[in-house]
Amino acid sequence: MKFLGYHSKFKYILLFIGCCVGIISTLKAQVPEQEKEVLLALHKLTAGDQWNTQWDLDQEVEAWHGVGVKDGHVVSINLFMNNLKGSLPNNLGNLTHLEELNLAFNKIGGQLPESISQLSELKVLQLEMNRLVGQLPTNIGELRALEQLILFNNSLSGSIPESLGNLKTLKNLNLSSNNLSGNIPASLGQLSNLEQLGLFDNRLNGAIPNEMGSLLKLRELVLANNELGGAIPDEFSNLASLQVLQLQNNNIYSFDGLRKMDTAQFLVFDYDKGKEEGKFKELKVDRTRMVDTKFEDDIEP
Repeated sequence: MKFLGYHSKFKYILLFIGCCVGIISTLKAQVPEQEKEVLLALHKLTAGDQWNTQWDLDQEVEAWHGVGVKDGHVVSINLFMNNLKGSLPNNLGNLTHLEELNLAFNKIGGQLPESISQLSELKVLQLEMNRLVGQLPTNIGELRALEQLILFNNSLSGSIPESLGNLKTLKNLNLSSNNLSGNIPASLGQLSNLEQLGLFDNRLNGAIPNEMGSLLKLRELVLANNELGGAIPDEFSNLASLQVLQLQNNNIYSFDGLRKMDTAQFLVFDYDKGKEEGKFKELKVDRTRMVDTKFEDDIEP
């Protein structure tokens, strides 16, 4: 009987511990109200009742389409091609654990909220193929964990912020097909991990910065369809990893810097050949085509 008493107590202890663990787990899984408010604002401002795949707001946040939760915090939002129409919430910066924000291929307008610079954990920011307007936030360089910044095919205007040079982890920067103007910041030469740079189809002017010759990991450089002038920097000879180079439809007056490059490295190579036909008879690259920076490869809704 004494043994049965101990056995019964042991069962109650296990049951008590199990209940405590369950309660603790439930508490841990709850997304903070501040983060939930951002999601609700996003839902309201982008006509959530018209999304292709909608949220059931009566369910827990973890069950909402495209929302990733880890350790009780929102870490990802992926609403790619989901018919979002409207603008981004000003309190977006309250998602301080967010690592991925992909709202590409929607109809989002308005400006990027200044608070976006508070997303210190953000690695991926994809807002391409939307209707964003206005300037890029000057403090966007505070996103120190960012690896992908893809904003092509919007209506962004103004200059490219110097602060982008602070994004030392950045691998892909695509601002193509906007209305950006002014010079290419020399600070972009500090992006030592950059592999892809697309500034195609804007209104950028001035000379290409010599500092861009420091981008030793760069594989794609697309600067076509701008108003760039000056000469091709001699420092381009350092870009040994470069496979795609497109410079056509600019006002560049000297391509002498290309002479020092190994054209055998290129898969895609385009420049204004007509302007330099007499000088570059020895520069023969047949593998030419226009890189389409407006659409992603392997798109999956």
